[in-house]
Amino acid sequence: MSSDSMRAVKDCASGTIGGFLQVFVGQPFDTVKVRLQTMPTPLPGQAPKYTGTLDCVKQTLAKEGIKGFYKGTTTPLVGVGACVSIQFVTLQAMKRYYNDKNGPAANGFLTNSQLYIAGAASGIANSIISGPVEHIRTRLQVQTGAPAIESGIAKAASIAAGNAESAIATSNVQNAVKVAAESASSNAAKNALFFTGPVDALQKIYAQHGLRGIFKGQAVTMVREFQGYGAYFAAYEYLVQRAMRIENKERSELSTVKVVAYGACAGYAMWTTVYPIDVIKSKLQTDGFTSSTRQYSSAIDCARQTLAKEGVAGFFKGFAPCILRAAPANAVTFLGFEMAMRLLR
Repeated sequence: MSSDSMRAVKDCASGTIGGFLQVFVGQPFDTVKVRLQTMPTPLPGQAPKYTGTLDCVKQTLAKEGIKGFYKGTTTPLVGVGACVSIQFVTLQAMKRYYNDKNGPAANGFLTNSQLYIAGAASGIANSIISGPVEHIRTRLQVQTGAPAIESGIAKAASIAAGNAESAIATSNVQNAVKVAAESASSNAAKNALFFTGPVDALQKIYAQHGLRGIFKGQAVTMVREFQGYGAYFAAYEYLVQRAMRIENKERSELSTVKVVAYGACAGYAMWTTVYPIDVIKSKLQTDGFTSSTRQYSSAIDCARQTLAKEGVAGFFKGFAPCILRAAPANAVTFLGFEMAMRLLR
């Protein structure tokens, strides 16, 4: 095996270890984040499904136990392992490309723009896997009912609307009830499929909607990954290069504390720059599949509706658990990668 191939294998193995650690640490935070992002906008006078992060945690724990926080974990455990591997393999390949381009005078250090482009390239490569993985995971994370409940919502909404119309004589109110019933039926239809797990979700979505259904929300995912991982790896690599210059040390000689701290900073750099895009992605990936059940026609339409109904705050739902997750999840990701690389070398 050539030296380049061996380096790629080591990058891949190290990235996988980092990815596994990221899932175990970050999944509970991510579940809360997604549920807050995708909860329906309450009607006037109606209480929201969750009043905040702590309320979402309490409700999830009370109704589903600890397992509720790890819904859809199998998908990211396999998928994120692959995703992080792709990220680091692409990143390292791009760094080697720029190192060759810069020549020996640069001493192996890249410019900030080169670090950003290397990270953005890793994000685009990663999106091929992360799009479907996050779609399946998100569907499972927001699924809180039982099969009978999920499949009966639309029927119950229709019956309730019929009874209400029979009891109300005013035509204007009848029309309002019809509109509400249609809306409820539409929202229920989006969740009509109940998934027993990631494989079941994959099979059912593919059977009914093909690859297009599996890759739902892919365009906005690619936008998020380009910017997000550009900022993510640029922040981490900048801090690493800075420490190497100041301390006159090799990368492998940097302390564990610094690796952890820089990983946490990278997580903040990513999520503070892409969070509104992530909200749109989550809403699109939990939306209906057909024109009759779809609430949003596109990412732009989703952004417009969110702004109109929820204001700017709507783009930051679930931000608290996301930021709480950013530090530990990304700290262990880079710690796992760096330690594995040191061992393999």
